[in-house]
Amino acid sequence: MADTKAQIEAEKWIQESYLPKRYGRTFRQKDLDLRSKGQFKFDAISDDNEIVAVISTSAGFTRTEMTTNQETVMLRKLSYVLITLAGLLFFITPTDAQKKAISEEGKACIECHKELSPSFVKEWELSSHAKQGVDCYSCHRAEKSDPDAMEHNGYTIAILVTPKDCGRCHAKEVAEMTNSHHAKAGDILNSLDNYLGEVVGGPEAVAVGCLQCHGSKVKVLTDGTLDITTWPNTGIGRINPDGSKGSCSACHTRHRFSRAQAREPQTCGKCHLGPDHPQIEVYQESKHGILYEANKSKLNMDSDAWVVGKDYTAAPTCATCHMSATPNQPVTHDVGTRISWTLRPPVSKKLENADKRRDDMKDVCSSCHSAPFVDGFYQQFDNLVELYNDKFAKPATAIRQELMDSSKLTKADFDDKLDWIYYELWHHEGRRARHGAAMSGPDYAWWHGMYEVSKKFYSEFLPEVKNVAGPELYARLMKKNIEPDVRHEWYLKGMSKEQLEKIRKFYDERYGK
Repeated sequence: MADTKAQIEAEKWIQESYLPKRYGRTFRQKDLDLRSKGQFKFDAISDDNEIVAVISTSAGFTRTEMTTNQETVMLRKLSYVLITLAGLLFFITPTDAQKKAISEEGKACIECHKELSPSFVKEWELSSHAKQGVDCYSCHRAEKSDPDAMEHNGYTIAILVTPKDCGRCHAKEVAEMTNSHHAKAGDILNSLDNYLGEVVGGPEAVAVGCLQCHGSKVKVLTDGTLDITTWPNTGIGRINPDGSKGSCSACHTRHRFSRAQAREPQTCGKCHLGPDHPQIEVYQESKHGILYEANKSKLNMDSDAWVVGKDYTAAPTCATCHMSATPNQPVTHDVGTRISWTLRPPVSKKLENADKRRDDMKDVCSSCHSAPFVDGFYQQFDNLVELYNDKFAKPATAIRQELMDSSKLTKADFDDKLDWIYYELWHHEGRRARHGAAMSGPDYAWWHGMYEVSKKFYSEFLPEVKNVAGPELYARLMKKNIEPDVRHEWYLKGMSKEQLEKIRKFYDERYGK
């Protein structure tokens, strides 16, 4: 049957407008499998054998409704589509040309593991890797000289798939990730946090706690198997036997390695949560998180490009702001390139190239917000960080250092009561306040944040300083670090009308009326 004008319009609209908008990619002619049956003609448009759009074109076509004269456009994420139109029943399946062969070694792996571990074989079968012919052996193969190589049923393999392995196909992504703060997460092994875990707590707790996010230093036994004190581990900064750092499966969970899953906020929330860095809780409280919950089915997570403002508009996820593409920026696997402050240490600092970093983040914001809105948000955020720094963190840090220099405190960590108070002041309450302001979480900025900072500083830190320092040194410390800041006068002199007016004037001069 000759093509009608309506059919041509339908084919063009589906191929050039509907599917690119929905799935973030264009569909080439070779993706089209044209089929005819009786008086009906259908186009099956396949994306890696998974997405099939079927349209009847025997009658008129209304592009706004996508249905006329009881004939329907149907879309299903299945390996085949079952269609009933005008009493006609038949199947549309992927063409043989669309299937990519896997290796003989891979077939041997699958045959065995279908019995031993069927779930991860099924997950792999649903992955883009499987559709591209990337099989078990493609990733797990090893050279005999590799530090973690082992013989396994006649093949030389490695249990770990490291960024070095992934880099054979994903060189750009691995290079970006290797330069990121994520890859340095394993540096916790030499940090104050690790000392707290290993010594004060115990290594058993660290193995199932800290290192599951930060990453372990994986040790290989003589037979090529991995030391169970260091593995299983998918920590983002894992130090691998081949010298590479990181674990791609921290975000792209094996064995489907889904981009959509990596874009979900819960993926980041595995590690970015809790009393010291509650980013997922702050996100859930924020307008961003509220919009995500209301609209997550509309975010087109499977899209190839996933450009904010183009492929989706309803809500951002963590990936949107920190990694994903905008109309002006490509996707990046360096999660820190758009961050201008570091909110981790006792006193926050602007990072190198802070202005460029902020401009890049503002570019993301501008997909949904006007320039005055974005500028106003950043001014409020900066004000909160400076408040925390200048009023609490800097004087607390200076006072503690002077007490150590005066031998009133030892230089060892966590052997004095003041060490614990100071640590929680910046590591818990102070971080919560800063993250709350950074991600528009008001309860974390104030009640879980600055309220707790203030309470701990005035009711625990300064009283313990007085107890440790003695009257004379305490007076000197207060005169040097506390009294010059008018914002502490309520604590030093009480809340008279004169003091309140003095504080109000201070803020007017600093921020404007």
